[in-house]
Amino acid sequence: MAGKREEKRDDLRQRLLDATEARIVAQGLTGLRAREIAQDAGCALGAIYTVFADLDDLILHVGARTLQRLGQALSSAVAEKSDPEGVLQALAAAYLDFALTHRKAWEALFDHNPPEIPDWLREQQGVLIAEIIRPLQALLPDADEKLIRARARTMFAAVHGVIDLSLEGRFASVGEADLRRELQALVGTLVRGAQA
Repeated sequence: MAGKREEKRDDLRQRLLDATEARIVAQGLTGLRAREIAQDAGCALGAIYTVFADLDDLILHVGARTLQRLGQALSSAVAEKSDPEGVLQALAAAYLDFALTHRKAWEALFDHNPPEIPDWLREQQGVLIAEIIRPLQALLPDADEKLIRARARTMFAAVHGVIDLSLEGRFASVGEADLRRELQALVGTLVRGAQA
């Protein structure tokens, strides 16, 4: 009996995740409503709260799916590369490609601002930094782990910031036509700076 109940709960969980993800892909976070998600998932509104703590929790779990796909895209981009700068260039290009291809999901990952980020998600967010660490270790063989992690976060923030500002068309944005070239120049500058 308990197995059947867990099966139903897992099915409901997947339907809610799928419905929420579909709405985010279609419209972003704007106007995301629990009632509409429940309707799309074919369940009662209250059923959401038997599986997720609240709408924020549901959105965080959808974000975890996006992070997993992003991590796979980044890993695939560098699978055949060993040159540290080549790896970092490939990561920046793959990150841009992911942002362009999965724009609403990517935006939701960073625009959703829940009251608290749970530890399990913080751990998964490590995918954004993990691939940067290896080439930085090769570029900075004498640096300690704390410095490498700080530089990896800074490099991620720089690349993300350029992409985010540019795709939003905000202050100091780079036009989409020039974005790939400018990212390549940025990463090259960061690599040279790290080596200096």
